[in-house]
Formats: sequence, structure tokens, C-alpha cells
Amino acid sequence: MTNITLRRHLTDKGHDPDLIFLLEDIASACRSTAYEVRNGPLKGNLGLTDSTNVQGEDQKPLDIIANDIFVETCANSPRLAALVSEEIEEVVWLKEPEEGDYLLFFDPLDGSSNLDTNLSVGTIFSIMRVTKDGDRNVLKKGSDQIVAGYALYGPATMLVLAHGHGVQSFTLHQGSGIFRLTHPSLTIKQDTPEFAINASRQRFWDAPIQQYVDECLQGKDGPRGKDFNMRWVASMVAEVHRILMRGGVFLYPLDDANRAKGGRLRLLYEVAPMAMVIEAAGGAGSTGTERILDLLPSEPHQRVATILGSKSEVDYIVDLHTK
Repeated sequence: MTNITLRRHLTDKGHDPDLIFLLEDIASACRSTAYEVRNGPLKGNLGLTDSTNVQGEDQKPLDIIANDIFVETCANSPRLAALVSEEIEEVVWLKEPEEGDYLLFFDPLDGSSNLDTNLSVGTIFSIMRVTKDGDRNVLKKGSDQIVAGYALYGPATMLVLAHGHGVQSFTLHQGSGIFRLTHPSLTIKQDTPEFAINASRQRFWDAPIQQYVDECLQGKDGPRGKDFNMRWVASMVAEVHRILMRGGVFLYPLDDANRAKGGRLRLLYEVAPMAMVIEAAGGAGSTGTERILDLLPSEPHQRVATILGSKSEVDYIVDLHTK
């Protein structure tokens, strides 16, 4: 086991102490959320509540618990000005914003539909800065992120960070409660023949996605000249983590069923953070026609088409769209 802890890693990189405080609060919130997820069946916290979130999606008890953990834990950070959560309609302002303050965007429990079947779920988060005193604009491009990452609550609890020094993955040691660096400098394999998409939506797909999946399914006898594997976990964190570990591409494209909403996944606290992680590891992120990190959101809960993963595959799918 490596002796490099999350705190040691952050301090060695010379980060602003206030940013380190916030990242340690995020790590603490992830640790507490992992505990609640692990003990959800014992505490009776599975199933559904009687409420929905701002997206109109049914909330599970652990959605609400994870959101409360993040709000209560991260609100202690002295330079955190505001939080934007999937589970809260309005921006939560903690203080009058000053230049250099931080903005935290997060999906407290991604993939919560998997909770009742004991599959991997996670947390996605992103940090940006206030650009001037009194500025309450939270609608910023993904390229403005200074840190992005996620926690994976699986067989091991892992914290993955992209923060200007590549992508690093830390594993929670259950005995001490300390995150330790276990996967330094992650990079994405470019030629792994694997893709992840919800195939039940095939009848809604646009022509470029139909063509891409059809070519993959033809295998070595088709135009791609190789066999592909298809995966689908219905947890973006699990899908992206697999891509980081062994390559591939994840797709939740614009289609006839989600076009009116702009897509399925949310830009500010799901797609942009994951695009930053993927790009920092040498991959690419696109809607099919635009680089994800170049998108300027029009509202905090905006949805977008999402294609993330190995750069060669993303470029191929983008090329199909341009044709």
C-alpha cells in the first residue's frame, strides 16, 4: 500500500489551503456517503420516498441523505460561496461571493436506481471560482473547472480527482478512514473495443449513433474490422471508471425521446466534470457536434448529449455526425 495520503498529495502539489480544505470536506462527505450506502439495507434506506427532485425523478432515501451530507459537510469550507446540487432546484448561497471564492457543483448519488440491486453507485463533483466580488453567475463553461472528480462506492470506495496534474485515484482504507493514492497518473487506453450505451433506446437514436452501434455489432467482419463488447451499468460513475481502467466509450446521445429536454444527463454537475476527468486522462468528450468543455450552460440543471471516452472512438463518432 502506498504511504501517500490524499492530504499529502494535495499539499505536495502546492494547492491553495482553502482549496485543500474544500477537497478534504468533499472527501469527508464521500466517506460518510459510502458508509450510508453500505448500511442502507440495514437502516431501511432503500426503496423510494414520496418526493421527486427538480428533474421530476423519484427520490430515494439515500439521494436525500447524500445531498444533506454534502451540504452540511462542505458548508464548513470558509471560501465556499455556493452549491449547485442535482437534488435542489435553486442555487444554495452560503455567503456574499468574493473574487476567488469557490463554487461546488455535485450529483450526490449518481446511479441510485442501482441501490436496490446492490450495484455500484457514486458521487460526481466539480469546483469553479467566483471571478469578481458580488458575482452570482454559476453558469460557466466546463473549461472553467479547476477541479473535477467522482467517488465510486463499489467493492472499494475510491476517490478520483482531475486537478491540473493529470488524474489520480485514491482508495479508502476502511480501518483508518484515510484515502491513499493507489492509481497515480491514470491514462485511457485508446484502442479498447468496448462501448456502453442503453440499447433499449435504439428505436429513438439518430442515424450517426445507429450507424456506430451497427458497425460495432458487425464485429471483425464489419467496417471496423474487430469485435466489440457492449456494457451498460446505468451508473455514469461506474461506466466512466471502467473506461479509465481499461478504455472504451460511454454514450448517452441526443435522441427522439429526450431531444425536447436537450438530452438525458446534466451538464454542470454530471457531464462537464466527467469530461474534465476523461480529457485529463487523454480521452475526449463531445455531444457529437461540440466539445463538452466548450459548452456554456443556459440554466443550472441543463441537460446535454454525452459521448465520453477513448479519443479515437469519440473522434470516430464525431466524424459520423459531421458526415
